[in-house]
Amino acid sequence: MTERKAILVVGAGDATGGAIAKRFAREGYVACVARRSADKLEPLVAEIEAAGGSARAFACDARVEEQVIEMVATIEREVGPLHAVIFNIGANVQFSITETTERVYRKVWEMAALAGFLTGREAAKVMLPRGQGTIIFTGATASLRGSAKFSAFASAKFALRALAQSMARELGPEGIHVAHPIIDGAIDTAFIRDTFPELYKRKEQDGTLNPEHIADTYWQIHCQPRDCWVHEMDLRPWTEKF
Repeated sequence: MTERKAILVVGAGDATGGAIAKRFAREGYVACVARRSADKLEPLVAEIEAAGGSARAFACDARVEEQVIEMVATIEREVGPLHAVIFNIGANVQFSITETTERVYRKVWEMAALAGFLTGREAAKVMLPRGQGTIIFTGATASLRGSAKFSAFASAKFALRALAQSMARELGPEGIHVAHPIIDGAIDTAFIRDTFPELYKRKEQDGTLNPEHIADTYWQIHCQPRDCWVHEMDLRPWTEKF
């Protein structure tokens, strides 16, 4: 019997995370998808299964250590070995520094930095004995520079980037590929469409990032031979200034 390979996408929303899950499912992986509410994952799971793939939804608050530990253990026990783990939680907020409350700052840090640590640590625990695996942390423009009114988000994304760098140096020699793609630009999502209609118009000229194309890149990262591993790369539409 052929072993079932599993991928875990933490932060499997309607755009990038969902597209990544569908991309790996097309390659025969069981797509384990997670967000705080499992009900919101039902359309994604149904779409993957309708296309002939396999998927399983997990309700998990990635900020809670016990829930992350249990989710990874359940996947390993009931689904199959995790060959790839993708951390894709957003946590993007915009506030003036004087209007950034302690609660907002702490929550954003927990979502983007603490949850990333917990996810990455548990992924490493199951991958190390096998000497292989891919761990990808989704970065953002804020991972590289803190713009005005993004103090909470940039601080958290800086921390996630540092985590990815540290893990890459520790786990690379053990056969585990850790990567941190930087998503620099607006993604084709309902949020961008409804909140920034002028920005969304760029889609007509390929000026917004297509989630499926991002997912293709994540699959390519997973398939790279270890003599040519990428750690950090920028993904942006041609219209983006940098």
